[in-house]
Amino acid sequence: MGGLFTPFMADFKQLDQITERVERLLLRHQELQHTNEQLRQQVLSLQAERDSLQSRLNAARARIDVLLDRLSSAPQQSMPASQADDTREEHP
Repeated sequence: MGGLFTPFMADFKQLDQITERVERLLLRHQELQHTNEQLRQQVLSLQAERDSLQSRLNAARARIDVLLDRLSSAPQQSMPASQADDTREEHP
C-alpha cells in the first residue's frame, strides 16, 4: 500500500486533530476552573473586608451620635474672656 492515501488514513488524521483539539479544550477548562476558584476566593476576601469596614463605619457613626447628643444636651457655657483671647491669633 506504499504511497496510497486511503480513506482510513484520512479518518485517522481527522481523529488526531479532534483528539488534539479536545486535549486543548480540557487544558483550557482546567485553567478556567483555576481562575474561577481564585476569583471566588478574592470575592470572599473582599466581602469580608467590606463587612469589616461597614462594621467600623457603623461604630464610628454611633460614637459621633453619642458626641452630638452630649453637645446638644450640654448646658451652653460661654468661654471666659481669658480663654477667648488665647484662641485668637496675634498679629504683630
